[in-house]
Amino acid sequence: MNAQLNDAELAESAKAAQPAPATTKRDAASIAALHEAEAADVHVSVDDVDLAAELTGADASTMASPDVAEYAMRLGDDALILSQRLGWWISRAPELEEDMALGNIALDLLGHARSLLHYAGTATGRSEDDLAYWRDEHEFRCAWLFEQPNGDFAHTIARGLIAAIYMQELYTALSASTDASLAAIAAKSVKEVAYHRDHAVQWTLRLAGGTEESRARMLVALTDTWPYIDELFRDDELHERLGDAAPLPSSLRAGFDEIWSAVLAEAEIAEADFVNPKIGQSSGGGRFGNHSTHLGPLLAEMQVLARRHPGATW
Repeated sequence: MNAQLNDAELAESAKAAQPAPATTKRDAASIAALHEAEAADVHVSVDDVDLAAELTGADASTMASPDVAEYAMRLGDDALILSQRLGWWISRAPELEEDMALGNIALDLLGHARSLLHYAGTATGRSEDDLAYWRDEHEFRCAWLFEQPNGDFAHTIARGLIAAIYMQELYTALSASTDASLAAIAAKSVKEVAYHRDHAVQWTLRLAGGTEESRARMLVALTDTWPYIDELFRDDELHERLGDAAPLPSSLRAGFDEIWSAVLAEAEIAEADFVNPKIGQSSGGGRFGNHSTHLGPLLAEMQVLARRHPGATW
């Protein structure tokens, strides 16, 4: 409709749009008092919130056994370190949408880490913050895959693909754990990891099926990341002691290989395209505190604020 207002209607509209005369004092003291009153009505202090209540599987009456705590710490460290790595991409990703996607994946992983480290800490009376910020490099239990540098975007996608397929197999099996807290954490985490896997699969297909440059970078990324797969599936004495509380890592390999092979086939990538016969699988050792040279600098950056200002709150 293109009807126009006449002069009288314009005048009436302008009159109606004028604000009503102020009846409240507008001096600085009265304005400050008004703002304080409004803030008192809507502000909720973090001090009033029980942050532990938002953690999956958190139950004040449940304490992890030493073996379960060690196992939860391994998984929590995997998620924490990968989350820290992915956070670097925010404002650096190739698309604005990827800033959001990678940031959301990092937040999901941070949530997993908080729940797992909180549960691990119940065995020794430490909080998830204590375990994240006040352990030294040799005390972390993450596998080497998660501490590797981001590299270019293709490297991050290759690492994310391996991590997500592995985590989905792990959390699916762990949701049947005889340990109620581990089962609850896994049941929530597996739903989020399904999105992570889909994200990595879609980008793998885009890069492998895109330009010659994108495919070449994807193949290099797979070559560089492939050596860190085996460590994820190695059994040790801890897994034997856990029994039905946790699946044997080796039992997850068949499911991983099935999905891994299917993704590569759809991307038209053969193992010969990226596996370097001169480079075998990494010896790893992260589960026992033996790490690559990349973890130390990451921890220095992650822990500096908490260690520089111990006990600080904001």
